[in-house]
Amino acid sequence: MALSRSLGVLSLPALALLLSPAMAADLPVRASAGEIVKTSKPSDWRPLDPQNTLYMELQGGRVVIELAPDFAPQAIANIKTLVKEHYFDGLAVNRSQDNYVAQWGDPNAETNPKSLGSAKAKVPGEFSVPISNDKRFVRQKDFDGYAPQIGHSNGFPVGRDPKAGTTWLAHCYGMVGVGRDNDTDSGTGAELYAVNGHAPRHLDRNITVVGRVVAGMPLLATLPRGGDTMGFYGAKEARTPIISVRLAAEVPEAERSHLQVMRSEAPIYQKVIEAQRNRGGPWNKYAANYVELCNATIPVREAPKL
Repeated sequence: MALSRSLGVLSLPALALLLSPAMAADLPVRASAGEIVKTSKPSDWRPLDPQNTLYMELQGGRVVIELAPDFAPQAIANIKTLVKEHYFDGLAVNRSQDNYVAQWGDPNAETNPKSLGSAKAKVPGEFSVPISNDKRFVRQKDFDGYAPQIGHSNGFPVGRDPKAGTTWLAHCYGMVGVGRDNDTDSGTGAELYAVNGHAPRHLDRNITVVGRVVAGMPLLATLPRGGDTMGFYGAKEARTPIISVRLAAEVPEAERSHLQVMRSEAPIYQKVIEAQRNRGGPWNKYAANYVELCNATIPVREAPKL
């Protein structure tokens, strides 16, 4: 099973969609996104849910993945089964394609696949879900070429189509999806990938997205690029081994990564987006009055020590 090898190149939204920019001379002095984050209150942040957080241990350190069960409940349930039965332990990162994805799973999936244990061999594709699944959507006012509406839900970048009544997670940097073959139910969660480059939004609604990397992304983004087709590692190329993948709830408290995510429904986050939409200060000479969904990133921090 592999992420389709016929995926095309990302097309940027039409420049005509951009709002009229302002020159630096017209820019008021404003705080940067980082400065705004420093003014946050404890209530502006939420801890990661241990029941929906994965730790993937690599030789170089830990990759922390937050899952989004509102958007892919069946796929995430299957992934949790695989994790609890230690399916990923001893497998590897099998693909590193420049400006696209890093992908991990069973290196021998096509010749001598590892047993899935009690996990399902077929899972329906959850490329989009009913809007009713998402109770925490906060709309972003910017235009988007891939969705009638965009915004964030509990810290995840989201597209939605009110007329169709559907919503989905967007393929932004660090988002984690389920590799599949041509059939929509061929992605079990045994092969996952993280976006490591400019957002390939054409993948939206074509693949099940289950969450995002909130820490440790450099461990995946800086891997040597694979020399085979679409960045897969060839037979003589070294793969990065996976030591283990664990659900945070099953890791002792003292060994957990204590991270907090800014609440996307908090008013301060709208100020963070605006600071990214119109960057002020002495260095910036041009303000776009626009920010792409995937550039309106959600801040993550270490939980303050009490």
